[in-house]
Amino acid sequence: MKGQGKCLCGLVQLEVEYASNELAACHCSMCRNWSGGPMLAIDCADSVKISGEANVVRYRSSDWAERGFCGKCGTHLFYFLVPNNQYHLPVGLLMSGADFKLTHQIFIDEKPEYYDFENETQNMTGAEVFAYFESGE
Repeated sequence: MKGQGKCLCGLVQLEVEYASNELAACHCSMCRNWSGGPMLAIDCADSVKISGEANVVRYRSSDWAERGFCGKCGTHLFYFLVPNNQYHLPVGLLMSGADFKLTHQIFIDEKPEYYDFENETQNMTGAEVFAYFESGE
């Protein structure tokens, strides 16, 4: 499946291809601090094509990840997992008719009590997420 998106001011445009229609919700404190809530993201692997790259600011938020945003309007563009060369895009950024489905939640142990999703999902704690990526799966 292919999708496209752009920032609020239109200086940055993205073309992506995603392997599935499955979404993840990340409840980690950094995602919530960055966006004001959980990040609902789709895995785009390394298929992201960015037009207007000169306007993208990459912030190295940890030893393993960068967060990208438009330097003019501040739109959140991606979470980039450096060791895997893997982009995760906020699903709301994408203009698509895809039938997205929330299938898993990560850092479930950091999710605040004031919200819940009704979907039945696979849930992983922060420790389980790190163990999964360290195993190379």
